[in-house]
Amino acid sequence: MRKKSLQFLSFNFLFLIALALCLSVMPAVFTPPAPVAAAEMKAIKKRGRFIVAVKDNLPPLGFRDSAGNLQGLEIDIARRLAAEVLGSPDAVELQPVANQDRLSVVLNGQVDITIAGVTATETRGRVVDFSVPYYMDGTGFVTKNASVSRLEDVGKQTIVMLDNSDSIANVLYFLPNAKLIGVDSYEAGRMLIESGEASVFAGDASVLAGWVQEYPDYQILPFLLSAEPLSIVMPKGLQYSPLRVRVHNAIRQWTAEGWLRERAAYWGLPVPQE
Repeated sequence: MRKKSLQFLSFNFLFLIALALCLSVMPAVFTPPAPVAAAEMKAIKKRGRFIVAVKDNLPPLGFRDSAGNLQGLEIDIARRLAAEVLGSPDAVELQPVANQDRLSVVLNGQVDITIAGVTATETRGRVVDFSVPYYMDGTGFVTKNASVSRLEDVGKQTIVMLDNSDSIANVLYFLPNAKLIGVDSYEAGRMLIESGEASVFAGDASVLAGWVQEYPDYQILPFLLSAEPLSIVMPKGLQYSPLRVRVHNAIRQWTAEGWLRERAAYWGLPVPQE
Protein backbone atom coordinates (compact mmCIF):
# COMPACT_ATOMS: atom_id res chain seq x y z
CA MET A 1 0.00 0.00 0.00
CA ARG A 2 2.84 2.38 0.84
CA LYS A 3 4.55 1.52 -2.43
CA LYS A 4 1.40 2.38 -4.40
CA SER A 5 1.06 5.68 -2.52
CA LEU A 6 4.63 6.60 -3.32
CA GLN A 7 4.08 5.71 -6.99
CA PHE A 8 0.91 7.86 -7.03
CA LEU A 9 2.76 10.79 -5.46
CA SER A 10 5.62 10.43 -7.94
CA PHE A 11 3.17 10.46 -10.84
CA ASN A 12 1.42 13.57 -9.48
CA PHE A 13 4.76 15.29 -8.97
CA LEU A 14 5.85 14.62 -12.53
CA PHE A 15 2.44 15.68 -13.86
CA LEU A 16 2.66 19.00 -12.00
CA ILE A 17 6.14 19.65 -13.38
CA ALA A 18 4.93 18.93 -16.95
CA LEU A 19 1.87 21.15 -16.46
CA ALA A 20 4.02 24.00 -15.17
CA LEU A 21 6.29 23.72 -18.21
CA CYS A 22 3.29 23.81 -20.56
CA LEU A 23 1.79 26.83 -18.84
CA SER A 24 5.11 28.67 -19.08
CA VAL A 25 5.00 28.28 -22.88
CA MET A 26 1.29 28.88 -23.52
CA PRO A 27 1.20 32.68 -23.04
CA ALA A 28 3.73 33.13 -25.83
CA VAL A 29 1.46 31.13 -28.13
CA PHE A 30 -2.02 32.33 -27.22
CA THR A 31 -1.61 35.90 -25.96
CA PRO A 32 -2.81 38.27 -28.73
CA PRO A 33 -0.26 40.89 -29.80
CA ALA A 34 -0.72 44.36 -28.36
CA PRO A 35 -1.33 47.24 -30.78
CA VAL A 36 1.86 48.88 -32.02
CA ALA A 37 0.65 52.37 -31.20
CA ALA A 38 -2.07 54.17 -29.29
CA ALA A 39 -3.74 57.16 -30.89
CA GLU A 40 -5.01 58.95 -27.79
CA MET A 41 -3.45 62.39 -27.44
CA LYS A 42 -2.18 61.71 -23.92
CA ALA A 43 -0.43 58.56 -25.14
CA ILE A 44 1.13 60.40 -28.09
CA LYS A 45 2.50 63.11 -25.81
CA LYS A 46 3.84 60.55 -23.37
CA ARG A 47 5.49 58.66 -26.24
CA GLY A 48 6.95 61.89 -27.56
CA ARG A 49 6.27 61.34 -31.25
CA PHE A 50 3.47 60.92 -33.78
CA ILE A 51 3.32 57.73 -35.81
CA VAL A 52 1.96 58.65 -39.24
CA ALA A 53 1.19 56.54 -42.30
CA VAL A 54 2.30 58.29 -45.50
CA LYS A 55 2.95 57.54 -49.17
CA ASP A 56 6.51 57.22 -50.47
CA ASN A 57 5.65 56.82 -54.17
CA LEU A 58 3.04 59.52 -54.82
CA PRO A 59 4.77 62.76 -55.83
CA PRO A 60 4.24 65.52 -54.95
CA LEU A 61 2.12 64.43 -51.93
CA GLY A 62 4.59 61.94 -50.48
CA PHE A 63 7.70 60.50 -52.15
CA ARG A 64 11.41 59.82 -51.71
CA ASP A 65 13.95 62.22 -53.14
CA SER A 66 17.22 61.19 -54.79
CA ALA A 67 18.79 60.74 -51.35
CA GLY A 68 15.94 58.51 -50.16
CA ASN A 69 14.40 61.11 -47.85
CA LEU A 70 10.63 61.46 -47.62
CA GLN A 71 9.37 64.71 -49.13
CA GLY A 72 6.11 66.29 -50.28
CA LEU A 73 3.08 68.25 -49.13
CA GLU A 74 1.83 65.52 -46.79
CA ILE A 75 5.28 65.09 -45.25
CA ASP A 76 5.33 68.84 -44.56
CA ILE A 77 1.92 68.53 -42.88
CA ALA A 78 3.04 65.63 -40.67
CA ARG A 79 6.17 67.49 -39.58
CA ARG A 80 4.38 70.76 -38.83
CA LEU A 81 1.75 68.91 -36.79
CA ALA A 82 4.53 67.28 -34.77
CA ALA A 83 6.22 70.65 -34.29
CA GLU A 84 3.07 72.33 -33.00
CA VAL A 85 1.86 69.50 -30.76
CA LEU A 86 5.14 67.97 -29.57
CA GLY A 87 7.60 70.84 -30.04
CA SER A 88 9.74 69.46 -32.87
CA PRO A 89 9.20 68.67 -36.57
CA ASP A 90 11.33 65.59 -36.00
CA ALA A 91 8.95 64.20 -33.37
CA VAL A 92 7.26 62.07 -35.99
CA GLU A 93 7.75 58.52 -37.24
CA LEU A 94 6.76 58.26 -40.90
CA GLN A 95 5.59 54.83 -42.03
CA PRO A 96 5.09 54.31 -45.80
CA VAL A 97 1.86 52.45 -46.52
CA ALA A 98 0.20 50.78 -49.51
CA ASN A 99 -3.06 52.26 -50.80
CA GLN A 100 -5.15 49.32 -49.60
CA ASP A 101 -3.80 49.68 -46.05
CA ARG A 102 -4.29 53.42 -45.54
CA LEU A 103 -7.41 52.97 -43.37
CA SER A 104 -6.65 49.61 -41.79
CA VAL A 105 -3.43 50.79 -40.14
CA VAL A 106 -5.50 53.36 -38.22
CA LEU A 107 -8.26 50.86 -37.41
CA ASN A 108 -5.68 48.34 -36.13
CA GLY A 109 -3.82 50.89 -33.99
CA GLN A 110 -0.60 50.54 -35.98
CA VAL A 111 -0.39 54.31 -36.52
CA ASP A 112 -1.94 57.38 -34.94
CA ILE A 113 -3.13 58.97 -38.17
CA THR A 114 -2.83 58.54 -41.94
CA ILE A 115 -1.85 61.38 -44.31
CA ALA A 116 -1.59 59.52 -47.60
CA GLY A 117 -3.71 60.96 -50.37
CA VAL A 118 -6.99 59.73 -48.88
CA THR A 119 -10.19 61.28 -50.24
CA ALA A 120 -12.85 61.77 -47.56
CA THR A 121 -15.98 59.89 -48.65
CA GLU A 122 -19.23 58.96 -46.93
CA THR A 123 -18.44 55.26 -47.15
CA ARG A 124 -15.01 55.61 -45.58
CA GLY A 125 -16.47 57.95 -42.96
CA ARG A 126 -18.45 55.05 -41.51
CA VAL A 127 -15.30 53.39 -40.18
CA VAL A 128 -12.85 56.28 -39.61
CA ASP A 129 -13.01 60.00 -38.93
CA PHE A 130 -11.67 62.64 -41.30
CA SER A 131 -10.15 66.03 -40.66
CA VAL A 132 -11.25 69.12 -42.52
CA PRO A 133 -9.53 69.04 -45.95
CA TYR A 134 -5.91 70.11 -46.29
CA TYR A 135 -6.10 70.06 -50.10
CA MET A 136 -8.96 70.02 -52.59
CA ASP A 137 -8.13 67.50 -55.29
CA GLY A 138 -10.20 66.76 -58.39
CA THR A 139 -10.25 65.53 -61.95
CA GLY A 140 -7.77 67.48 -64.05
CA PHE A 141 -5.97 67.26 -67.38
CA VAL A 142 -2.39 67.25 -68.65
CA THR A 143 -1.28 67.82 -72.22
CA LYS A 144 1.76 68.85 -74.24
CA ASN A 145 -0.44 70.45 -76.91
CA ALA A 146 -0.05 74.20 -76.48
CA SER A 147 -3.28 74.87 -78.39
CA VAL A 148 -5.33 73.11 -75.70
CA SER A 149 -6.07 75.51 -72.85
CA ARG A 150 -9.87 75.52 -72.29
CA LEU A 151 -12.41 72.84 -71.45
CA GLU A 152 -13.98 73.15 -74.90
CA ASP A 153 -10.53 72.51 -76.40
CA VAL A 154 -10.23 69.32 -74.36
CA GLY A 155 -13.60 68.12 -75.63
CA LYS A 156 -12.25 68.07 -79.19
CA GLN A 157 -9.27 65.87 -78.28
CA THR A 158 -8.79 62.15 -77.71
CA ILE A 159 -8.53 61.72 -73.94
CA VAL A 160 -6.64 58.92 -72.21
CA MET A 161 -7.74 57.67 -68.77
CA LEU A 162 -6.98 54.79 -66.44
CA ASP A 163 -9.41 51.88 -66.76
CA ASN A 164 -12.13 51.98 -64.08
CA SER A 165 -10.98 55.43 -62.90
CA ASP A 166 -13.41 57.47 -60.80
CA SER A 167 -12.60 60.38 -63.12
CA ILE A 168 -14.39 58.74 -66.07
CA ALA A 169 -17.83 59.77 -64.82
CA ASN A 170 -16.69 63.38 -64.35
CA VAL A 171 -15.27 63.60 -67.87
CA LEU A 172 -18.36 62.06 -69.47
CA TYR A 173 -20.63 64.43 -67.54
CA PHE A 174 -18.85 67.59 -68.72
CA LEU A 175 -17.68 66.24 -72.10
CA PRO A 176 -20.33 63.69 -73.17
CA ASN A 177 -19.08 63.56 -76.76
CA ALA A 178 -15.39 63.17 -75.94
CA LYS A 179 -13.46 60.21 -77.32
CA LEU A 180 -11.93 58.23 -74.44
CA ILE A 181 -9.22 55.56 -74.48
CA GLY A 182 -8.64 53.36 -71.44
CA VAL A 183 -5.18 52.22 -70.33
CA ASP A 184 -3.87 50.24 -67.38
CA SER A 185 -1.08 52.63 -66.33
CA TYR A 186 0.01 56.25 -66.49
CA GLU A 187 3.03 55.27 -68.55
CA ALA A 188 0.83 53.54 -71.13
CA GLY A 189 -1.22 56.72 -71.36
CA ARG A 190 1.86 58.86 -71.85
CA MET A 191 3.04 56.55 -74.65
CA LEU A 192 -0.25 57.11 -76.49
CA ILE A 193 0.21 60.86 -76.24
CA GLU A 194 3.83 60.62 -77.37
CA SER A 195 2.78 58.56 -80.39
CA GLY A 196 0.07 61.05 -81.33
CA GLU A 197 -2.83 58.62 -80.75
CA ALA A 198 -4.17 60.89 -77.99
CA SER A 199 -3.62 64.45 -76.85
CA VAL A 200 -4.81 64.71 -73.24
CA PHE A 201 -4.64 62.58 -70.08
CA ALA A 202 -7.34 62.95 -67.42
CA GLY A 203 -6.90 61.93 -63.78
CA ASP A 204 -6.44 63.18 -60.21
CA ALA A 205 -4.78 66.58 -60.27
CA SER A 206 -2.50 65.62 -57.36
CA VAL A 207 -1.09 62.72 -59.42
CA LEU A 208 -0.86 64.79 -62.61
CA ALA A 209 1.21 67.37 -60.74
CA GLY A 210 3.85 64.69 -60.26
CA TRP A 211 3.57 63.86 -63.98
CA VAL A 212 4.49 67.38 -65.13
CA GLN A 213 7.38 67.55 -62.68
CA GLU A 214 8.84 64.42 -64.24
CA TYR A 215 8.01 65.49 -67.79
CA PRO A 216 8.30 69.31 -68.00
CA ASP A 217 7.07 69.45 -71.61
CA TYR A 218 3.57 68.71 -70.26
CA GLN A 219 1.32 71.21 -68.50
CA ILE A 220 -1.67 70.91 -66.17
CA LEU A 221 -4.68 72.80 -67.48
CA PRO A 222 -5.93 75.48 -65.04
CA PHE A 223 -9.31 73.96 -64.11
CA LEU A 224 -10.76 70.90 -62.38
CA LEU A 225 -13.98 69.01 -63.07
CA SER A 226 -14.64 68.01 -59.46
CA ALA A 227 -13.80 68.78 -55.85
CA GLU A 228 -12.46 65.84 -53.84
CA PRO A 229 -11.19 66.66 -50.33
CA LEU A 230 -7.94 65.10 -49.19
CA SER A 231 -8.12 64.71 -45.42
CA ILE A 232 -6.22 63.21 -42.49
CA VAL A 233 -7.55 59.82 -41.39
CA MET A 234 -8.16 59.49 -37.63
CA PRO A 235 -9.78 56.83 -35.42
CA LYS A 236 -13.37 57.04 -34.23
CA GLY A 237 -14.25 57.05 -30.53
CA LEU A 238 -14.70 59.56 -27.72
CA GLN A 239 -11.22 58.82 -26.36
CA TYR A 240 -9.73 60.27 -29.56
CA SER A 241 -11.64 63.56 -29.38
CA PRO A 242 -8.61 65.59 -28.16
CA LEU A 243 -6.59 64.31 -31.11
CA ARG A 244 -9.31 65.14 -33.62
CA VAL A 245 -9.88 68.63 -32.20
CA ARG A 246 -6.14 69.37 -32.31
CA VAL A 247 -5.85 68.22 -35.92
CA HIS A 248 -8.99 70.10 -37.04
CA ASN A 249 -7.83 73.33 -35.42
CA ALA A 250 -4.34 73.03 -36.89
CA ILE A 251 -5.62 72.63 -40.46
CA ARG A 252 -8.07 75.51 -40.07
CA GLN A 253 -5.24 77.71 -38.79
CA TRP A 254 -2.89 76.72 -41.63
CA THR A 255 -5.64 77.41 -44.16
CA ALA A 256 -6.36 80.85 -42.70
CA GLU A 257 -2.64 81.70 -42.64
CA GLY A 258 -2.23 80.63 -46.27
CA TRP A 259 0.45 78.10 -45.30
CA LEU A 260 -1.31 75.14 -46.93
CA ARG A 261 -1.84 77.08 -50.14
CA GLU A 262 1.81 78.15 -50.17
CA ARG A 263 3.06 74.59 -49.63
CA ALA A 264 0.72 73.19 -52.29
CA ALA A 265 2.02 75.74 -54.79
CA TYR A 266 5.60 74.98 -53.74
CA TRP A 267 5.11 71.31 -54.59
CA GLY A 268 3.53 72.14 -57.94
CA LEU A 269 -0.05 71.25 -57.05
CA PRO A 270 -2.83 73.17 -58.80
CA VAL A 271 -4.31 75.83 -56.54
CA PRO A 272 -7.38 78.00 -57.30
CA GLN A 273 -6.77 81.53 -58.43
CA GLU A 274 -7.53 84.17 -55.78
